[in-house]
Amino acid sequence: MNAQKRQAIFSRLAEENPHPKTELEYRTPFELLVAVMLSAQATDASVNLATRKLFARASTPADILALGERGVRPFIQTIGLFRTKGKHLIATCRLLIERHGGEVPESREALEALPGVGRKTANVVLNTAFGWETFAVDTHIFRVSNRTKIAPGRTVLEVERRLDRLVPEGYRLHAHHWLILLGRYTCKARRPECWRCLIADLCDYRPKLLESK
Repeated sequence: MNAQKRQAIFSRLAEENPHPKTELEYRTPFELLVAVMLSAQATDASVNLATRKLFARASTPADILALGERGVRPFIQTIGLFRTKGKHLIATCRLLIERHGGEVPESREALEALPGVGRKTANVVLNTAFGWETFAVDTHIFRVSNRTKIAPGRTVLEVERRLDRLVPEGYRLHAHHWLILLGRYTCKARRPECWRCLIADLCDYRPKLLESK
């Protein structure tokens, strides 16, 4: 795919949705961090159901640390891997208090040093909470980047690096949100809905499905 096509793709996505947002519900950088930590192998909808109740009871590192693993468990037990996630959440809250004064650090290195926080989670927090131009490559972005040929790569990190290099200026802040939404609702894994896709004529996916069945 050439630069002109990429420019046209992101121009259309921006015109359709100028201010895309995460579908995770949060009010503070800490609540966002918690929600993203819980979202691994879970839907945003299921995480939101859990965090609404959790944040009504405990919305700071100190509050959640006071609950402890057993206290957190009832709030998140409907989410996959909730025991491991609860353990990581308590450990992360402890480190936030001990090392960062209870605040979420605006540093990739510091974020990735927190239990249960990997590169993708750090990218989401840096982008959504702090306005960094990062690319959090999840399963949707990986699929869309490869299928459309916007930024093909064999690994998540390769796709991230290509997006970082290839997404045009002016679109970098919101690019990963546009691609997530495209993959979640249109460019679906089993059957992409090309007949209603905003960029169907621009993407390089050849076996396009141009009619619904």
